[in-house]
Amino acid sequence: MKYLPIAASLALLSGTELTLAQSKNQNVYDELTVTSSRIEVPMRQIATSVTIINREELELKGYSSIANLLRTEASIAVSNSGGQGKATALRIRGEEGFRTMVLIDGVNMSDPTSTQIGPQIENLLSSYDVERVEVLRGPQAFMYGADAGGVVNIITRSAGETMAGGVSIESGSYGTVNTAARLSGGSNAMDYSLAITRNESDGFNARVDDTSLRDDDGYKNTTIHAKLGWNISKAVRASLVLRDIDADTEFDNCGFPSVDACEAFSKQQNAKLKLEYKTVLGDHSISYAKTDIDREILQSGVKSFATMGETSELEYLGSYGFGDSQTIVFGADYEKYEITATGDESDRDQKGLFLEYQHSFDDRLFFTAGARRDDNSDFGTHTSWRLSAAYVQDLDNGNTFKLRSTFGNGFRAPSLAELAYNFGPFAFGNAAGLNLQEETSQGFDVGVEYLFAGGAAIKLTYFDQQIEDEIFFDLIGFSGYLQATGSSESTGVEFELDIPIGANFGITANFTYNETQTPEGITRARRPEQLANLGLRFNSDDNNLKLLANYRIANDAFDQIFGVGLVPLDDYQVLDVSANFRLTDAWQLFGRIENLTDEDYQEVTGFNSAGRNAYAGVRLSF
Repeated sequence: MKYLPIAASLALLSGTELTLAQSKNQNVYDELTVTSSRIEVPMRQIATSVTIINREELELKGYSSIANLLRTEASIAVSNSGGQGKATALRIRGEEGFRTMVLIDGVNMSDPTSTQIGPQIENLLSSYDVERVEVLRGPQAFMYGADAGGVVNIITRSAGETMAGGVSIESGSYGTVNTAARLSGGSNAMDYSLAITRNESDGFNARVDDTSLRDDDGYKNTTIHAKLGWNISKAVRASLVLRDIDADTEFDNCGFPSVDACEAFSKQQNAKLKLEYKTVLGDHSISYAKTDIDREILQSGVKSFATMGETSELEYLGSYGFGDSQTIVFGADYEKYEITATGDESDRDQKGLFLEYQHSFDDRLFFTAGARRDDNSDFGTHTSWRLSAAYVQDLDNGNTFKLRSTFGNGFRAPSLAELAYNFGPFAFGNAAGLNLQEETSQGFDVGVEYLFAGGAAIKLTYFDQQIEDEIFFDLIGFSGYLQATGSSESTGVEFELDIPIGANFGITANFTYNETQTPEGITRARRPEQLANLGLRFNSDDNNLKLLANYRIANDAFDQIFGVGLVPLDDYQVLDVSANFRLTDAWQLFGRIENLTDEDYQEVTGFNSAGRNAYAGVRLSF
C-alpha cells in the first residue's frame, strides 16, 4: 500500500491516451521563474529543482496556510505541534525549516528572534492576494545566502491600471472564520495594492497529555500587505512593500512548573524600499529592507518571556546581457541582526558579494556557474558556489526531453540565540560554554523530465546533500546546543507526474523517498522516509465547476523523545477534497474537507492533529 500512488500513476500513464487538456504543464517551459537566478528565466533553461504553484491551484486547494499548501509538493514534509498557529517545521529534502528562506515580494521573512533565524512558517497565511509560489529545493540558493533547504518565494498579485479587488469569507470547523479583502489599481505613473487577511479559530486541545484543563487552543492572525509603485520614467521605477503580521496563539506545556494555559503573541513588521533601473542590455536595482519583531509568552496570564529583534538589509542586484546567449547576474548585500531578550542585547552583521554567469548554446544546452563570498562579523569569510547544466531536446513527435544537474554549497553561522544559550544559566554538561562553529552544506541533484505534446509530464530527480558540523539541540539530556562531528546526510528520489485525461480530468502525483541520518548513522527525527501525494482534478466543460481530491501519505518517520531517544511515529494517510463553483464572473462559492476519513495521527509525539474538518465560503471579485 505504501507505493500505491506511484504504481497507480504509472498504470494510468501506460494505459491512457494523453490528449490535450487542462494541465499546469502545458507550455511549462515558456513559464518564467525568478527564484533560481534572481532574474526572469524560462523554465526551459532552468537546471535547478523548481516547483511553481499558480493562482488557479491556490484557489482550488483553498488551504489557509502556506505550510498546508506546500505539503502537497514533492520532498516537502511538515511537522505541526497541535493545530493552526502552533510551532511548525517545514522540511525540504529532509533539512530543518530554518535552513529554508521564505520571501514575500522579495521581503525576507526570517525572524531574527527565533533560535536559528528562520521564518515563522506557522504565521504565514496563504492569503487572498497571493499570485504564485515558487519553491527552489536544495542547497542551490547561493545568491540569497540561503542554506541547504532552499527558497520559498511567494509573489502577490500585481496591480493593473484599473481598480480591481475582492472580498472572501470562509467559515467552518473548530469555530474558524477566515475573512480577506484586497484592492488594487493605478495608472501609467502610479499603482497600489492593499490586502487584509484575518484568520480566527477556536482550535482544539493541542497536547495529548492535557487531561486536566482540556481546553481548546485557539489562534488569531491579522495580516496586512501593501504595495506601492511609482514609474518615475520608462526606465526607472520605485516601489515599497509593507507587511504586518499580528498573531496570537494558545498552546500547552510551558513554564516551570509546566502549565497548559499558555499564550504566545508575535508581531512582525516588514518593509522594503526598492529602486529599479532597466536598460536594453540589463537591469539594476538597489533596495533597503527592515524587519521588526516583538514576541511575548504568557504563562497563566503572566508574562514569562519577551524578546525583540531587528534586521536591516541593504542590497544591490544587477544583470547584463551579451547578445542572446550570455548573461551575468551580480550583486552585493549587507545585513545586520539585533536581538534584545530579557534585557540582554546582541548583534551581528554580514556582507556578501555574488556573481553568476549564464550561457545558452543553440537553445538546447544551458549552463550556469556562480559564486558568493560572505564576510561574517563573528565567523569570518566563506565562499559558496553553484554549477548547473540542462540539456533540452525537442522531439519530432512534439514531445520534449530534458536532462539537468546542479551542484552547490553554503554555510550557516551559529545564531545569536544558540551561542547565548550555551553561555546562559540553563546549559550544563558538554554544552555549557561550548563555542559553536559554523556549519557547511553541499549537495547535488540529477534530474530527467519528459513532457508530452498533449500536456502530460514526468519528472524524476535524485538528490544527495550533506551538512558538516551540524548544530543541534540535545533532545536526550536537554543540556544545550551541541555540534556533530562528521556529516549529516539526506539522499533521495523525487518522482512527479501530471496527466491530463480528456478535456475534463487530470491526475497529479508525486512520490519522495528520502533517507536521512546523523553522523552516528541514526535516522534524523520527524523526517518521513516516504512521502506521496496523489491528486485527481475535474473541470466542467464551461470551466465553472472545479473539483480536487488529494490523498497524502507519510510513512516511516521517527521522533526524538527526551530521555528515551528515537521512537517511531505512526504512518498516516490524509484525504482532502475541495471545490470551486463560479456563479457569475464576480461571485464564486468554494469549500473543502480536510482529513475526510478522520485519520487519527501525530506529526510530533504528544501533539494532536486535526480530525475531519470542513469549510465553506463565498468570494466576490471585481
